[in-house]
Amino acid sequence: MSVIDLRSDTVTQPSAGMLDAMASAPTGDDVYGEDPTVNRLEAELAGRLGFAAALFVPTGTMSNLLGLMAHCERGDEYIVGQQAHTYKYEGGGAAVLGSIQPQPLEVQADGSLDLAHVAAAIKPDDFHFARTRLLALENTMQGKVLPLDYLAQARRFTQEHGLALHLDGARLYNAAIKLNVDARQITQYFDSVSVCLSKGLGAPIGSVLCGSAELIGKARRLRKMVGGGMRQAGILAAAGLYALEHQVQRLADDHANAQRLAEGLRAAGYEVEPVQTNMVYVQMGERAEAIKAFADERGVKLSAAPRLRMVTHMDVSGAQIDQVIATFVDFSRH
Repeated sequence: MSVIDLRSDTVTQPSAGMLDAMASAPTGDDVYGEDPTVNRLEAELAGRLGFAAALFVPTGTMSNLLGLMAHCERGDEYIVGQQAHTYKYEGGGAAVLGSIQPQPLEVQADGSLDLAHVAAAIKPDDFHFARTRLLALENTMQGKVLPLDYLAQARRFTQEHGLALHLDGARLYNAAIKLNVDARQITQYFDSVSVCLSKGLGAPIGSVLCGSAELIGKARRLRKMVGGGMRQAGILAAAGLYALEHQVQRLADDHANAQRLAEGLRAAGYEVEPVQTNMVYVQMGERAEAIKAFADERGVKLSAAPRLRMVTHMDVSGAQIDQVIATFVDFSRH
């Protein structure tokens, strides 16, 4: 029985073409700046997204951490969503390692932060307060895509208030595919962007931080400080290049499968939130642990949560989506 894993889009296996690219990648010592494949990935993604420079790192958590630390000094503050990855799911790294104070705000239903609330949270220039330096957004936010007009408003807002603007773009390309725009149409509004290669794009590891030459120079020093220097990392960077070249447009298939899953579950009587990209949220309440165990016996891996998240990806087919729907139907009759 093949396993259908819907816990996250991080569970994908490298394709044959990706493995071939990794095996044949020219390499060098990246700490010396001599790995040609890493250098190519950094230049390629910086160019695609409209930035002067980029930095390849092992994880999205590190990429975001370096972005926050490059923008902020000790005692500074960043404003961020209460459910944002940079605040809630990265171990408090900005506070622990960067001495940067987070100011979390409630996320709106569409995944945005209300800019009026952001304005109210900016601290006065007074030594009693942390210095507000940065606004951090996330796109997609729990599968929701931030509209381009909102991003333009956020850019104007941060310029008016003297703040930098960082994007946790872990699923940037899902947002671009949903909006049917080049990713640069999203990233043009930001001072820095973190892009994850190991989620929907299907690479086994790696994220890239993009920004100005000055910001990336600072982030490169910080990467060494937090232990993120790698040597012949071109083997890993080659996977990211392959993903960018071959596995971006196919994200539309994941979105279609998520819609298919949502529609099937609604037809079976489940309460399902509207779907935009590759995430399906189902209200399971007290039945969360039971459905997880029931599905596991049938080869379907789920996370247990009252608001149950399922994530489609390149290793889940349309036929397998039908199997998942059948599993939920059987559970409702169980």
